[in-house]
Amino acid sequence: MLKLLGRRLITTIPALLGVMLVALLLVELMPGDPAAIMAGEDATPEAIAAVRSDLDLDDPIFERFGAYVWGVLHGDLGRSPGSGIPVRDRISAALPVTLSLGLVAMVFAVLIAIPAGTLAALRRGGLADRAVTAVAAAVQAVPPFVAGLALIIFFALQRAWLPTGGYAPLGEGAGTWLRHLVLPGFALALLAAAELARQTRGSMVDTLEQDYIRALRAKGLRERWVIGKHAAKNAATPVVTVLGLHVGHVLGSAVVVELVFGMNGFGALAMNAVLTRDVVLIQGVVLISGIGVLLANVAVDIAYGYFNPKVRT
Repeated sequence: MLKLLGRRLITTIPALLGVMLVALLLVELMPGDPAAIMAGEDATPEAIAAVRSDLDLDDPIFERFGAYVWGVLHGDLGRSPGSGIPVRDRISAALPVTLSLGLVAMVFAVLIAIPAGTLAALRRGGLADRAVTAVAAAVQAVPPFVAGLALIIFFALQRAWLPTGGYAPLGEGAGTWLRHLVLPGFALALLAAAELARQTRGSMVDTLEQDYIRALRAKGLRERWVIGKHAAKNAATPVVTVLGLHVGHVLGSAVVVELVFGMNGFGALAMNAVLTRDVVLIQGVVLISGIGVLLANVAVDIAYGYFNPKVRT
């Protein structure tokens, strides 16, 4: 397993450099003068020149790329041209919100989807199977912001069971932290749960039709043992892959969910960076998002190796 982890980390390095290059090229791809755009519409020539000097825009692209990589390795993501606030500080303040939201959303998705998909597979063609399939299809048609608004109206405004929005740090207590994440986390989890349930059902159905499962049943082993010990582990491999793919989807959907619930997280920070044309901050957002997706893929590969020993060698 350690060899697999080492190989995956090594192959991640080129991808990480590619993410850094894309983040840097955001400035080059801007129409017009990047310094003038970042300085603002009413900026003076002196202010534009200052931005150009701060970002070293007159240096060759490869020299700037080397300096950018060096800065990232030392934790320096630059400063916002307008405010001068380090991008690292702004991301550090927003990232725990989105990480907490994403964690709760993925936990909800797994707790809902795995049992539902497994039940549908075990009752293939029955009422439970049709119900899970129909509900999953219906949920996939509901955008996260619509689900979020419905949850706020029903659970927060009409019944006051949960907060309407905002975020409470974990330091204020685990209960308070979780109460503020239940509704946005559930809204964010619905799409992932629907797709994951369908994938779990399909994978479990295929596994239950394998000859070794029939042989285990013919030997008289208890059904619970056959499902829990053998079928579930082999059916989990494609499910884990789909689960990893949904990490990127969760990051993308978090922008809308955070706005609906008034959470100052990574998604709201990215939206603010776009609206204020803060390209340096956008670079940081792209970089951290890319790193998050790469780490999620590494985690999926490790989990894949656990469920499928053939890929460890």
